[in-house]
Amino acid sequence: MPIVTNRRSFLMAGSALLAGACLPAASLAAAPVRTLEVSRRTIEVAGRSASVFGVMGDAGRSGLVLDAGERFHVELVNTLDEPTTVHWHGQVPSPELDGIAETGYVPPLSAGEARIFDFAARPGTHWMHSHHELQEQSLLTAPLIVRSAEDAALDLQEVVVLLNDFSFRSPQEILAGLTGGGGMDHGAMPGMDHGGMDMDSMASMEGMDLNDVEYDAYLANDRTLDDPEVVRTERGGRVRLRIINGAASTAFWIDLGHIASAIAVDGNPVAPVAGTRFPLAQAQRLDLVVEVPAGTAVPVFARREGDTKRTGIILAAPGATIDKFSSDTSEKEAPLDLSFEQKLVATTPLAAKAVDARLSVMLTGSMSPYAWTMDDRAWSKRKPLEVVAGQRVELELMNHSMMAHPMHLHGHHFQVVGINGKRLNGAVRDTVLVPSMGTVVIAFDADNPGRWLHHCHNVYHMATGMMSELVYV
Repeated sequence: MPIVTNRRSFLMAGSALLAGACLPAASLAAAPVRTLEVSRRTIEVAGRSASVFGVMGDAGRSGLVLDAGERFHVELVNTLDEPTTVHWHGQVPSPELDGIAETGYVPPLSAGEARIFDFAARPGTHWMHSHHELQEQSLLTAPLIVRSAEDAALDLQEVVVLLNDFSFRSPQEILAGLTGGGGMDHGAMPGMDHGGMDMDSMASMEGMDLNDVEYDAYLANDRTLDDPEVVRTERGGRVRLRIINGAASTAFWIDLGHIASAIAVDGNPVAPVAGTRFPLAQAQRLDLVVEVPAGTAVPVFARREGDTKRTGIILAAPGATIDKFSSDTSEKEAPLDLSFEQKLVATTPLAAKAVDARLSVMLTGSMSPYAWTMDDRAWSKRKPLEVVAGQRVELELMNHSMMAHPMHLHGHHFQVVGINGKRLNGAVRDTVLVPSMGTVVIAFDADNPGRWLHHCHNVYHMATGMMSELVYV
């Protein structure tokens, strides 16, 4: 259970659990506690200073790395002058520890407060981000890496890459521009029927159905390709890239121009898939093994779908010459698709079991008016999905809109078992892309009772209504 305190009094007074139980002070003192601070910081983008958020851990580094077997035992401190929440994306604690406020278990973390989180950590490449208003757009994002015992056996140099989209405009200004000033959480729009667009309307928005927002820059570890991070390789040039798409509304193709092997998605191992290009939707993670030959450099580009923009980092062997790369390319990148998804096979799939409950959700909405919903209902008018503890559940996600939606389920990991009517034994994930007019079926075990959000991970789609909840009854 989380402990809410004022930081000044944290070490001076006993801490009450929000659920009413007390944790003895001796127990707190006996277990090591990592500290994460939500704060403001300044970065430079395109020669200009920008004030952004951050979640800073040990030695002023962004985010958190836990060793194999280490618990997630964290004191989260809000040093901002405004409320916040931090969601531990990819972790599956009990619902009051999920780091959100929408389901009513805990309030947002107010200015000056601290809160303790303590649960068993799930291994893999994960991340943390605000779930309060639009703070995620202002870079309130950070890596959350939980190593496993198997990681050491691979003997790979680890490189973490966090991708973000960046604007000098405030998120509120961006949202107002999209909605015409209508703000957050629209109700279902009158006359909207599974997308709300006739053919003329669809034709008029050609070219607008991939990217909602034009950004000033795209960042990899807070930097653009004008001044990219250069990582010198060691250990024979074998690197484990842990790539996190923390962008608010941008999907990328990871393009190496060099053979790599995908070994995990969303923190879950998969049978290796070789390639040079890999899709990465918002909130998804991708682990790649890359070999950098002596004397060479391998650029790792993240290319924005439907655009010429890109960002990235450079992997370089000792002594290798580093070329300059433009943030623009000559050709537009293609939209993300599910060709890679169809190749993935989980190394630890769900156990064989009969399906107890089959549920479905339609993803609905439009660019004009700008409102995104689930079953034509916004969050304020949601109809929760209901499950019973112990059930094997299949959830069909049917996209009836002209945009793709990266759909995230809190508190669970699921297996992708169907794409556009074709059954498969796919990857275990927590976020799956559902393309425009496509259908994806996911399966999960109802093994974490409570109320859980499920939503599109495009921040502006979620803000205008594409969020609901899964509840245990």
